[in-house]
Amino acid sequence: MTQQPETPTSAGADSSADAGDVDTLAVAVAELRPALEAILMVSDEPLSTVRLASVVGHPVDEVEGALGALAAEYAEQGRGFDLRSVAGGWRFYSRPEFAGVVESFVLDGQQARLTQAALETLSVVAYKQPVSRARVSAIRGVNVDGVMRTLLTRGLVEEAGQDEQSGANLYRTSSYFLERIGITSLEELPELAPYLPDMDDLEDELASVASLDTPAAEAAPTVPDAPHHSAHHSPHSGSGTEPDGGTEVS
Repeated sequence: MTQQPETPTSAGADSSADAGDVDTLAVAVAELRPALEAILMVSDEPLSTVRLASVVGHPVDEVEGALGALAAEYAEQGRGFDLRSVAGGWRFYSRPEFAGVVESFVLDGQQARLTQAALETLSVVAYKQPVSRARVSAIRGVNVDGVMRTLLTRGLVEEAGQDEQSGANLYRTSSYFLERIGITSLEELPELAPYLPDMDDLEDELASVASLDTPAAEAAPTVPDAPHHSAHHSPHSGSGTEPDGGTEVS
């Protein structure tokens, strides 16, 4: 008689299935809050609730509740950090009252940071987006190609399609920009009006720029008896080009 090969017993199959279940549930049976803290501690970007739920193996609503409870707990205990929902995800941030200490630590020995020109260009993009390079250059009065390349390289600005009329590339701020300044959406940007110059100062600045753009041969003759006013030249006025690509060395 030919002996049939043995087939796996049901008990063996059940053991294999049980082993697989143990491996699958190994994370899920872990305590939820410590697991979330450990993941958020090593993440270098905001993590969505859905992604966190898939990692820890708990339902999304439970994860959402645990994150909210952790955030409230940290605030109540006066920790040196907060857990915030920013740019569509959760991440740890240092508390505002310790900004001076953190800034001193972070900037100590830092070699490169954005120049004033780059910050001004980034502000124009933030408030005018989507906007073309030509439009940014017109607003700032200088060629901003080098600075825009720096902002693109650092991930603070990204392409946002093309202008229908001119075909020029349009740019907008990125989610990394929101993350860096600690807001959830562009609606949280401060109102621009309080920071605008007075009309008298603006008229003087425009007159100064106009006089600099006027060819010498066409300039009006100076009246000898008229009081002399020295023209103020803004470092970011005229049709020049930024002296650098938007990065300065400390």
